[in-house]
Amino acid sequence: MQVQGKYDAKVFLMEQMSRTQGLRLKRLSEEAYQPAQYDRGLTSAEAARRIQVLEAEIELANSF
Repeated sequence: MQVQGKYDAKVFLMEQMSRTQGLRLKRLSEEAYQPAQYDRGLTSAEAARRIQVLEAEIELANSF
């Protein structure tokens, strides 16, 4: 039986962005001159969304 509101480490680790995502997001945020986009506390889903947005912005900038 799980107590409601109890910290669940397994769920937290599954939701936390991966090391690979973190490294990629950090690199992209620096490349796009948007260092605030990188945050170590992001969920995996939010990191994926930010990576996608930054990649699109960089691709657009490189097309000019």
